[in-house]
Amino acid sequence: MNNSVTRTLVSFDWAAKKILRDKANFDILEGFLSTLLKQEIKIVSLLESESNRDDETDKFNRVDLVVEDQNNDLIVVEIQNSREVHYLERLLYGSAKLIVDHLKLGDSYDKVKKVISVSILYFLLGEGETDYVYHGATEFYGLNNHSRLALKPAQKQAIFDGVSKLKSNVFPEYYLIEVEKFKNLIKSDLDEWIYFFKNSEIKKEFKAKNIQLAQEKLDLMKMPEAERRAFERFMMNKASERGMLESAKIEERVETARAMLAKGEPLEKIKLYARLSEQEILQLQPQT
Repeated sequence: MNNSVTRTLVSFDWAAKKILRDKANFDILEGFLSTLLKQEIKIVSLLESESNRDDETDKFNRVDLVVEDQNNDLIVVEIQNSREVHYLERLLYGSAKLIVDHLKLGDSYDKVKKVISVSILYFLLGEGETDYVYHGATEFYGLNNHSRLALKPAQKQAIFDGVSKLKSNVFPEYYLIEVEKFKNLIKSDLDEWIYFFKNSEIKKEFKAKNIQLAQEKLDLMKMPEAERRAFERFMMNKASERGMLESAKIEERVETARAMLAKGEPLEKIKLYARLSEQEILQLQPQT
């Protein structure tokens, strides 16, 4: 038997929707989050979110999980399959809503929850090939000497969280993982997880925390037949939706080209705005 052969695993968005919600499988998510955040993460509870609801009518575009860790922080893990124009604005709104929803009327502001937002993106959010993992946080720097604002001892004591460490920043933090930019070159434990996100495959030599547990628990062939069939339907429906979205985008570009042709716009300008080839545009010209 060839032990180097990798097994077929379910996609991570399916796992987040159907498998990782089970407390017995929290260790998979704990392994990924511990690797990403570079600290030990223990999930205490799974909180209700839009896509936690088991509804066959849910869209396939987005799946998210909201968990609370041992530090009482809220961590949102979201898998986004296609481009969304105002994606960053929605991330901000989601974080703000979580904070407000978990602060009871009359509570002191020291009850504000720390929110960490983790986005696994299967579309290109930014331009260029500079990186595939980004981290954003709110920090304050002096306009004159550019020094970072440091808390006074009393302020540090006020936000002591009782877990033998200080929360250095109460503002939401964001992690963006652009899966499509990842070149399948493994340079770190985090790269092993991103390789899995991109390829639905975990190599025998991978050593990241709990990643081999994911290999065992997400093995498609070990699942009951009903679950395998449900996963196959999910993938077929997702492919169908992706095809419909792509068709709609092409039709929109065609309509743009036709409108510009009717106005007598130059061919080069139409190519730029409609993102169609010269041949495709010429085929749209009215036959004389």
